[in-house]
Amino acid sequence: MHTSESVTATHCPYCALQCGMNLRPEPGAVGGVAVEERADFPVNRGALCGKGRTAPAVLSSRMRLTEPLVRTRAGRLEPATWEEALDAVAEGLARTRRSYGADAVGVFGGGGLTNEKAYALGKFARIALGTSQIDYNGRFCMSSAAAAHQRAFGLDRGLPFPLEDIPRTGCVILVGSNPADTMPPALRFFRELRANGGTLIVVDPRRTRTAEQADLHLAPRPGTDLALALGLLHLVVAGGHTDEEFIAGRTSGWEEARAAVMAHWPELVERITGVPVPRLRDAVAMFCAPESAMVLTARGPEQQSKGVDTVGAWINLCLATGRAGRPLSGYGCLTGQGNGQGGREHGQKADQLPGYRKLTDPAARAHVAGVWGIDPDDLPGPGRSAYELLDELGSDVKALLLMGSNPVVSAPRAGHIEDRICSLDFLAVADVVLSETAALADVVLPVTQWAEETGTTTNLEGRVLLRRRALTPPPGVRSDLEVLHGLATRLGMPKAFPSEPEQVFEELRRASAGGPADYSGITYARIEAEQGVFWPCPAEPGPAAGPHPGTPRLFLDRFATEDGRARFVPVSHRDAAEVPDTEYPLLLTTGRVVAQYQSGAQTRRVDELNAAAPGPFVELHPRLAARIGAVDGAPLAVTSRRGRAVAPARITDTIRADTVFMPFHWPGEGRANTLTNPALDPVSRMPEFKVCAVRVEPA
Repeated sequence: MHTSESVTATHCPYCALQCGMNLRPEPGAVGGVAVEERADFPVNRGALCGKGRTAPAVLSSRMRLTEPLVRTRAGRLEPATWEEALDAVAEGLARTRRSYGADAVGVFGGGGLTNEKAYALGKFARIALGTSQIDYNGRFCMSSAAAAHQRAFGLDRGLPFPLEDIPRTGCVILVGSNPADTMPPALRFFRELRANGGTLIVVDPRRTRTAEQADLHLAPRPGTDLALALGLLHLVVAGGHTDEEFIAGRTSGWEEARAAVMAHWPELVERITGVPVPRLRDAVAMFCAPESAMVLTARGPEQQSKGVDTVGAWINLCLATGRAGRPLSGYGCLTGQGNGQGGREHGQKADQLPGYRKLTDPAARAHVAGVWGIDPDDLPGPGRSAYELLDELGSDVKALLLMGSNPVVSAPRAGHIEDRICSLDFLAVADVVLSETAALADVVLPVTQWAEETGTTTNLEGRVLLRRRALTPPPGVRSDLEVLHGLATRLGMPKAFPSEPEQVFEELRRASAGGPADYSGITYARIEAEQGVFWPCPAEPGPAAGPHPGTPRLFLDRFATEDGRARFVPVSHRDAAEVPDTEYPLLLTTGRVVAQYQSGAQTRRVDELNAAAPGPFVELHPRLAARIGAVDGAPLAVTSRRGRAVAPARITDTIRADTVFMPFHWPGEGRANTLTNPALDPVSRMPEFKVCAVRVEPA
């Protein structure tokens, strides 16, 4: 593997912090480069977690795919040339389209793809294949928060302010998030908040390492975050803590929302959530005392069949207290995947076009069609959401092109989804490694990764960043953009799909111009010069007649709704899709551990990370362990209506006695997503990963 001659400033390939790092050529090192701190980048200021430090390990040729694989008639994946592999993919997709129609071909993307790849993949699906059936695994990440953002504020950006604002606010309520494990460099912002005299409230059914840092820890039953938020707002109203001037001047819909809240009195909320009334009162006092405050949510409240309403209830709490659209205040979502924000802005989502435009909007269709040089009527309409698309594999959807995702491990009801994938007529997977999903494919295409390619990502703040190529990829490996160009050429559209990232980004700028996520004023040169540029950043001049400066802080003058007002939405508590009963008396919730990432396809190949987190486990309370006869370290069977998983017991008093926890990074018998419930939120179509009914017994 060849390296460039100098140090390259770039970003970590993992979570949505997109921590800055330098890569220095080091021929003797695993992967050919060494990671160095990059103290000048404001998000992490040089700090890196273990995943970031060891990221070059996956660059090693012994850990990854370095030649295409094609399944033979004997059923084995065997090496093939690129021409043979691309011919096979193009023919498999075209044959399906000829036999069953364009919508029989599906495309599934990923929240780790660069903006350029996500843009090109959405364009490829809609104009090269003519299919509406495209979605991506980011639907499983923060789609509920995105929908609630849109509903309340008219615009979705994970954080409407930079992370650097967190230490300067007065109070943060952190709901269903454990950054100590999921994004460790971000924990310093919360420590600095407390050092500056602010307070931290953590809402989580487990006493995580993040919760141990908090001034107040609320531990509700999984699936009751909505009731908790409503109970807090009830106490705000009853205590006279609402900001009537803000409500009157900058919001609409308060009376209806207030009426819904008043039905959730504290004692009722205590019965639903298990959180004592005095702790509810403590939380309200801490949140309302300072001049500024924030609510930040993550997957805990979002990955529920009522995730949009749950996030909406927390937004209502911010609006009623005047904690939105003002400096150092607001609601924000801590995005999970590396490009979870940008990945859903530029067209790989079932209902969206580049620039966060709606696929059903005639003006949006006309604009994007003009950039693509097609008739707007030739653009397909919205397709199925991620789980619904996967659920149709082998039925209405006969062939699938998949990039940057591993649904065999990451999808809810994963055993069923694995069966659906196996029932396809044709599956092509482009990936860095032979993931569990890639191992089922008819054709596997080995693609470049973060240090071997240039491209942009958008972190959880809405900061558009640039990863620069630091290494020459191994022979036999091509970029995803080259893959799409090769396929488009075989499908008769070579000029529409360039393989040079900056050329694709220039087209993305034009396609996003005038949209909610306007990147038209952002260039590679600006990103490098300014440590990233916050969208929206239109091409027209800014207030001082120079280039538009970008928008680090949203909503300070008006919200992005038609009348400029934020919208209250009346919501009421409802149960999770599954509640415990005599057959399944416990609740399962799932999440991450610090040393692994998402489906583990890459991190499970790194020795240092595996030593820290070698496999799945079942976390349970000592009282529950004593009741069922569980022994620490001995195998436990966890069974839901969808299947059975077995993993060692981990007995701890940091979890509720009615709840068990499993991390979701592993395949096989310890696969947590064998158990999880695919019940969908009616608005976001987010599955209910975070709560389902189970029984637990020694295996």
